[in-house]
Parts: sequence; C-alpha cells; structure tokens
Amino acid sequence: MTEDAIRENIVRWGKSLFDRGLSAGSSGNISARIDGGYLATPTNSCLGFLEPARLSKLDLAGNHVSGDPPTKELPLHFAFYEGRNCCAVVHLHSTYATALSCLSDTDPADAIPPITPYVVMRVGRVPVVPYTRPGSAEIRPLVAPLIADHGALLLENHGPIVSASTLDDAVYAMEELEAAAKLALLLRDLPVRRLPQSAIDDLNATFRLK
Repeated sequence: MTEDAIRENIVRWGKSLFDRGLSAGSSGNISARIDGGYLATPTNSCLGFLEPARLSKLDLAGNHVSGDPPTKELPLHFAFYEGRNCCAVVHLHSTYATALSCLSDTDPADAIPPITPYVVMRVGRVPVVPYTRPGSAEIRPLVAPLIADHGALLLENHGPIVSASTLDDAVYAMEELEAAAKLALLLRDLPVRRLPQSAIDDLNATFRLK
C-alpha cells in the first residue's frame, strides 16, 4: 500500500474502533510501517476524529518527521517492530480485555482461555506484562522476551496490544481478543468447556499466526 493509502486506512479503522466503543475519548493508538519509517496516531488524539495529514510520521529511528506529535506509547510500539516481523500495531483500552488485565487471578502466562477456535487462530496465547506507567520506556525489556512468540499481549491494569502483518489483520485480532475476553468474563466461575490441546494444535498447524 502507498503511504496515502495507509494513512486513510488508519483513519478508517480508528473511526470504526471508536464508533463501536472499543476506544473511548483520546485513549488507544495505532501505528503502521511505511517505506522509510512509520505512521502513528498523534498524542491525545481521539481515534474517531483522526485526519490523514495530521498523523505523526516517523523515520526508521523513530524520530518525529512531520504531522502532529506522536503517541507517548511509541516505546511499546517500537518494541514490537524491533522484535517481531510485523507491519502494524494496535493498542486499546477496550472494556473486557482491560477488565481481564485488572483481575489479580488472570493467568499471567495465558490471559485469554482457548474457548473458541477463532481466538486461537487470530490471537494465540496472550501473556500478561507487569504494570508500567503508560509511555514509559521501562516496558521495552518486559515485552522484548515475549514478542517473538506472541503477537498480542495484555498490559497489567492497562489494556491489550496486538501486532500483525497488516493493519486489517491487527484490528481483526484485537476485535477477537476483546470478544474472547468478554466471553471469559461472562463464563467466569461456570464449568467452561475449553478446546482440547489436540484441537489447538490442529488450529495452529492449519492457521499459523504470522
């Protein structure tokens, strides 16, 4: 995709996420690779009212080149770009995934139980990363060991972050993560039938995450 097309896609998905209540106020941020650098949503911007020309443009080193000042969550986004072969990153404070990130008994090794095939296919296993202040560079050494094997993480008391080979795929995975988190909370303390490991292995072999 051209840079202009990627700009339009960020705006389109930002509005979609905002309109559906997945990103309240000025929360959440999106970034994507472009030739020679990256695009990111500006700091304190509402995903529902983005403008293509005002998106933050960054060079390959993460320096601000043009547009409005970038999201403070760049250290988190760049940890994914440096440690994983991905082209887009989406971070939200969506209600159900964030609720899971606040529960003290959420499994830190696998926050999203494998109860549907699509959460396995689109998201995979989701570790929980210990809390850091939003925007802090201290997040990078915490996520770095996890990124090679996990395209999505849950930030403790903060919310989900997802990466993928395209922005469309990152949003789809984020939506699936949020839906699975909702199911997990609705089914909490009920006798849930999880997918057996044989089914998970089959899904991973057939629909390998990129």
